Amino acid sequence: MSGAGYTALGFVLIFVATAAGAAVVFFFKKDISPRVNTLILGFAAGIMIAASIWSLIVPSLEGAEQTYGEDIYWIPAAVGIIVGGIFLTVLDKLVPHFHSGTSENEGKNAANVNMSTKLFLAVTIHNIPEGLAAGVVFGAAAVVGTEAAYLSALVLAIGMAVQNFPEGIAVALPLHAATGSKVKAFLYGAASGIVEPVFALVGYFLTSFVEVLQPWLLAFAAGAMLFVVAEDLIPDAKLQDNPHLGTWGVVAGFVLMMVLDVVLG
Repeated sequence: MSGAGYTALGFVLIFVATAAGAAVVFFFKKDISPRVNTLILGFAAGIMIAASIWSLIVPSLEGAEQTYGEDIYWIPAAVGIIVGGIFLTVLDKLVPHFHSGTSENEGKNAANVNMSTKLFLAVTIHNIPEGLAAGVVFGAAAVVGTEAAYLSALVLAIGMAVQNFPEGIAVALPLHAATGSKVKAFLYGAASGIVEPVFALVGYFLTSFVEVLQPWLLAFAAGAMLFVVAEDLIPDAKLQDNPHLGTWGVVAGFVLMMVLDVVLG
């Protein structure tokens, strides 16, 4: 498969997994139980933490060491992570959305926006850093140009897809409760995943055409993903209600992503 083929496959995969998860709403008669929700979100958090470390921060440090030397190679990673978190903070302040785990409104004029839209926007914000991460690693693979590099990037996309499927379920079912329509819940859930290939393209072109930015952009995507884990996934998982279940979900997600990245990548 060509590099363009690997890239297209990765971008499509992360969207299709979200849409497929959202489609499960047609087969559910009730919302998922709190225990299953805790397990799903803990699992997603574990995958995102592992992906941030193995697929983004470690390559950022390695690339920066080659470019800037051993004395200051940690700076792009540190700065990129912080800026990624700031980027998500700004989005949180600007975009009206709703945290189902904390039952809190955030963003401008959130009180004036209907619940289904706020739920949709909450998931959309969450998906932005995942798309950026996929785009950045495929952009870096394009610069390297080897099949091994593309396979490594595809591993990240597969990991994202694995977590996007249950997330699609976790999104569509509350949307069904809010809208009263399975069709609307599916369309909202699937549409929330469209931002992933869109921002993947942004990350891809920035990384592949401005090579010097690679270490910074890899860390930026990692920081944005870690922000989502701490701000959204962990609180929404309500680990205090099912601590062991949620914790093992995090561990399972982390181990799965680590194995995918280390063994297949």
